[in-house]
Amino acid sequence: MSSRALRRLKGEQRAQAALHHDDEVHREEEDDDDDDEEQQQQKKNIYELIGGADVAEGPSDLETERPEEGVPLEKHIVKSEKSSKRKKKKKKRRAPVENGKESMAAADDIDALLEMLEKTKGLSHASADGCTAENRPVLYVEHRNLNPETELKRYFGARAVLGDQRPKQRQRQFHRCTWMTVPKDTWPRFSRPGVSMCLVESNDCLQHFTFEHSRDYQQVQFKFFDAVESMDPNNIVVLLQLNPYHIDSLLQLSDVCRMQEDQETARDLIERALYCFECAFHPVFSLTSGTSRLDYRRPENRAFYLALFKHVMFLEKRGCPRTALEYCKLILSLDPDDDPLCMLLFFDFLCLRCREYNTLIRLYEEWEVHRNLSQLPNFAFSIALSYYQLSQQEDVSPEEQQQLKHKSDDLLQDALIMFPGALMPLLDLCTVQPDAAVSSHAFFGPKSQIGQPPALSQLLCLYVGRSHTLWKESGLMLWLEENVRTVLKRVDTHDPYVEDCQNKRKQRYQSAPRNIHRHVLMSEIKEATATLPLEVTTQPGMAFDPLPPLDSIASYSRPERQNAGVGSESTLSLFFRSLLPNFNLQRPEDGQEVARAGRELNQEVNRLMVAMRDMLANIQFQEPQWEDNPDRDEEEWD
Repeated sequence: MSSRALRRLKGEQRAQAALHHDDEVHREEEDDDDDDEEQQQQKKNIYELIGGADVAEGPSDLETERPEEGVPLEKHIVKSEKSSKRKKKKKKRRAPVENGKESMAAADDIDALLEMLEKTKGLSHASADGCTAENRPVLYVEHRNLNPETELKRYFGARAVLGDQRPKQRQRQFHRCTWMTVPKDTWPRFSRPGVSMCLVESNDCLQHFTFEHSRDYQQVQFKFFDAVESMDPNNIVVLLQLNPYHIDSLLQLSDVCRMQEDQETARDLIERALYCFECAFHPVFSLTSGTSRLDYRRPENRAFYLALFKHVMFLEKRGCPRTALEYCKLILSLDPDDDPLCMLLFFDFLCLRCREYNTLIRLYEEWEVHRNLSQLPNFAFSIALSYYQLSQQEDVSPEEQQQLKHKSDDLLQDALIMFPGALMPLLDLCTVQPDAAVSSHAFFGPKSQIGQPPALSQLLCLYVGRSHTLWKESGLMLWLEENVRTVLKRVDTHDPYVEDCQNKRKQRYQSAPRNIHRHVLMSEIKEATATLPLEVTTQPGMAFDPLPPLDSIASYSRPERQNAGVGSESTLSLFFRSLLPNFNLQRPEDGQEVARAGRELNQEVNRLMVAMRDMLANIQFQEPQWEDNPDRDEEEWD
């Protein structure tokens, strides 16, 4: 039985229990009324009968004083009302205990079944199943944190965030409940674009999924490739007008809008792509459990990764780092082993931005053994910064504060010894003038940056360019200066750890993997992009699929164009054929023939250029001869 059916059954049983309870209370009230009538019949004084009627039916228009005793009737009415209310309260307290035992037992059984279903799906909250934050997986995703409005309400209040949106939401045309995005009235009406998700395999409590494209969607995809090759964004706009939920077109046009400084439209297009993906989710696919996997080698899945990454970038720039961290967890949970977008280079920055220090420390402690996170410069410095920030909190005892401060000093010194080339660029971006003893020292001076391996320079530039704003807080530079002086003393005393780190830098970081290059390209940090190798920057790259994997798994391929006649040839090919009748661009022959054709083409082009120069040199313009017309207006335009 589904959870919806169980909830419906639970509601019906509660309604029946409430009906039984109301019937018995009604019966008891009728019994009380009968007793009151008997008492009224026993009364002999007509004024007492009038007072009893006033109690039951309300105040009367008669006089308010009794002629015999002179006591106002209002006091008797108030006393009788209080006594009747007390009796009813006592009876209402007894009714649920005596009459609803069976219904409550059935409701408890249904509650247990509902909790078990929610636990299996990974959607239960801490208040429902008693699961605390420490017992959850480190990549556990909470649904409520996927909505940026939740974070904005925490900063500015619900009235400031939703003040103008509440009346519009009642007239919203969309009825599908989604977690990642909220559909907007300005979006086109959603219809199935042809994207679906299927379950590939399930093993070791992990479910492997993949997106699929229908035949019609594949034809639209081929038209999209033609539009991209035309290098004209208007062709993509026309394609989106006909297919408003084509995902790759949304991603490509979003980059065009972002380059034109139209951030609002660019973010809106990414949200529309995420909405299309979420509508295609498999029923078993879970955003929160961390057990769903997507293979990045399949082109159909890459668009989901890229849409999530671009959404994280927009959220971080919008000032919602907590929501961006939740999406970063989601991307990392889809493939934590390979990490195709290298989200580990972004995870620590988001944790520090939203002050989730314990989350960062927990990931570091759990993954350090098998992932060597300390060899990444961003984690080496961010972990030390996390312990320092925890030591500065007010709710920490003096003993714990001293321990956290001592641990943060050790971690920062290890990071400075392992990555000395990060200090001077960090101080430069923070506009801090270093001490002469530090800048002139060989360990932190210019020589430390010259001898760095290329992959290490790329990682350091990425960290410094992204996280230098975190070091501008008050007190951090004093803490950094204190540990830099301690490191210089350890270097001058020939600490063995300094030589060990130097050997590690020489052996490692010779070449960065492809996922790091992909992350640097998508992050668009100038300091890091300048360090990319030529084989990455020279090859053509598309925004909808940057640096595709070398072992891609294609489920369908683009059909080759067949040039069966002169009308199907391109303009360039026709131009070359007019110069060289034997030239064939589509079917090149062996290397010697291609070289000979190239030389002949070069000669013909030179002859053509000489002829064009002669023609332009001999062109002479003559003044037009006007006819004699006395009726012609002199001020008339020629």
